[in-house]
Amino acid sequence: MASHSSIAEASNQPLSIAVFGASGDLALKKIYPALFALFCQQLLPAHFKIIGYARTELSHDAFRDRIMRHLTCRYVPGEKCEERMQAFLAACEYVSGGYDSIEGYRKLDAAMKCFGPDQAENRLFYMSIPPFLFLDVANTMHTAGLESRPPNAWSRVVLEKPFGSDRASSDFLTENMAKVFTEDQTYRIDHYLGKEVIQNLMVLRFANLIFDPIWNRSCIHHVCISWGEDIGVEGRAGYFDQYGILRDVMQNHLLQIMALAAMEEPIRLDAKYIRDEKVKVLRGVPALTLNDVVIGQYTAGEHNGAHHKGYLEEEGIPPHSITPTYGAAVLKIHNRRWDGVPFLIRAGKGLRDRRTEIRIRFREVPANLFTPNSADIAPNELVIRVQPDAEISFQITTKVPGLNIALAKNDLNLQYASAFQTIIPDAYECLLLDVLEGDRSLFIRADELEAAWDIFTPVLHDLESCTIQPQGYPFGSTGPQAAQALAALHGVEW
Repeated sequence: MASHSSIAEASNQPLSIAVFGASGDLALKKIYPALFALFCQQLLPAHFKIIGYARTELSHDAFRDRIMRHLTCRYVPGEKCEERMQAFLAACEYVSGGYDSIEGYRKLDAAMKCFGPDQAENRLFYMSIPPFLFLDVANTMHTAGLESRPPNAWSRVVLEKPFGSDRASSDFLTENMAKVFTEDQTYRIDHYLGKEVIQNLMVLRFANLIFDPIWNRSCIHHVCISWGEDIGVEGRAGYFDQYGILRDVMQNHLLQIMALAAMEEPIRLDAKYIRDEKVKVLRGVPALTLNDVVIGQYTAGEHNGAHHKGYLEEEGIPPHSITPTYGAAVLKIHNRRWDGVPFLIRAGKGLRDRRTEIRIRFREVPANLFTPNSADIAPNELVIRVQPDAEISFQITTKVPGLNIALAKNDLNLQYASAFQTIIPDAYECLLLDVLEGDRSLFIRADELEAAWDIFTPVLHDLESCTIQPQGYPFGSTGPQAAQALAALHGVEW
């Protein structure tokens, strides 16, 4: 969350980055392009190396060809872009080996020691691998001595979600990873926290006095946080069926957004104080029960002129899977600010459109002077849209021009694309830069992870032990009907 200066100017310390799972989609489509973007902006040290590590046998040149397919000229348009790409790719190498191979890790260690015997490089390890490999990789790294650094250099690890599948497995992972990397060295990444609009949440709330007196139970009726995709599992069947939408999106992405929207103002812009406030919010949320949750699973349907398979027809999905592709839940925060305000969160695949947004609905005007003229006018609503088109809009009621009094709803709208004549950085660019600078504000702390799992673990166990069948909904729809009924119980229309 801190402002960034050029790392190249701030430090001459060499940097070695090891990307585990380097031949996978996440590394090639997100991590390497983000590192290239930082390189183009001179936000990497003058001397750096990026070593990809995976089981796939590849030459350096073949691997560089794969990387290059996903690099863009966003920050260096024109003829100079080719030069920058070649300079970046020259710093990218590849080592193949097993994730539990001491010999492979020693090769990786040798590749990372490429700046001469008198220069101790900082080391960043990015685990772009399935979570079940985290401990094997960390323990083998420790045996090979990869993470060990002299006093004048640092070693950090980035872990991709999900962090366990419930509270017990999360605690086990945290406890055992800590034997290799301390909490201060560990960066649990949730890429949604790096998105520009989500980072703007704190600025919107705490840098604008207008919201301070109305951001509470007295003025806000409810808060809806929605995440939706208009695609299915898209080749991720094995991973998705193991975790489902509640673990894959709701327990992390949506809880994190809720915590930022609901937390108190931190004492200062510092990782400790920001995360302290988020933890307070999460600890104030009682564990979900079956009465608080609706789950669904998409069935075959027509969408945008094409036929789409149902979830159970997708390749790699067991024929009797009860893994939800849709989830909706109502959470309550038991504190003075939010008591009685429902926070409704929902996430789904195979929906009508792709959208992530926060909708904060304010209460109706008491004893409204214009009631006869405003029967169909909804109360004020603040909409913070993350995707597809980032924007912040505030819906207000105004008079329609004319001789009679007629009211209409209008938007005060901030569209990022038109308001800011600048390149909006990708979430991974922001978060990787934070890792390099040691800023942990947007990364999930161990006790924050515990509090989040405490909310979801009981209902996850109940859903699975009772083998509750998800409600079907056609691909391309808005989700199961039961979700509308759940929202209606709290006076909310979805």
